[in-house]
Amino acid sequence: MKNLLLDVADGIAVVTINRPQALNALNSETLTELSDCFSEIEKRDDVKVLILTGSGEKSFVAGADITEMAPESAIQGRYRGLLAKAAFEKLENMRQVTIAAVNGFALGGGCEISMACDIRIASENAKFGQPEVGLGTIPGFGGTQRLPRLVGKGRAKELIFTGGMIDANEAYRIGLANKVVPPAELINESKAMAKKIMANSSYAVSLAKEAINTGLDVDLNTGLKLEADLFGFTFATADKKEGMGAFVEKRKEKKFTDF
Repeated sequence: MKNLLLDVADGIAVVTINRPQALNALNSETLTELSDCFSEIEKRDDVKVLILTGSGEKSFVAGADITEMAPESAIQGRYRGLLAKAAFEKLENMRQVTIAAVNGFALGGGCEISMACDIRIASENAKFGQPEVGLGTIPGFGGTQRLPRLVGKGRAKELIFTGGMIDANEAYRIGLANKVVPPAELINESKAMAKKIMANSSYAVSLAKEAINTGLDVDLNTGLKLEADLFGFTFATADKKEGMGAFVEKRKEKKFTDF
């Protein structure tokens, strides 16, 4: 991969967007590489958690590549939006848990790809924003859809309509960031959270993720039925037998094997 770095160890895949000369902006080549990378990781049983970050401490992802977009036609612009949609949906719906380790600017497409992750951990110098209206366009990589689902319609409209930036603490206050940490501790904190998640049944976590993601897009009754179905599925697994057996037997150590 030309624009990405991938490191896998101890069940954790760290994917680093590596275009520091462009503040890790998402050009079409990078979007394609991300899509391919996410597809490959989703197949791997040795990866339980994916951490997504950007190279350097200045920028997570500064946005889409405006230089590349500036001369494009309406048809090309729509194609770019669909290219991002495909990549981000793979990130959002893969069975692995995904954590965005947001180091620095997360603007436009950077904010949008972070929102496709399950959890966002921000460094103290992180900045979030959707500045697209100042460029004569709108968020096209999921911002108008995922942002209101995360922070509510009113706050999302304020951020999108003003095109302004917010810092990490404000992002945490409104629910856009799960945690704020010093820059030097960002990756270690992300890995620490990953290890807490990995101590549980990976299959159960993946079903919980499916229930949450799908349930948000259906009515409550349908979501509750889905939850009951997935809850029932777990009763056929070795992990359910192990987890409940450990509880009944009052033993702390558990050996989960399902995914």
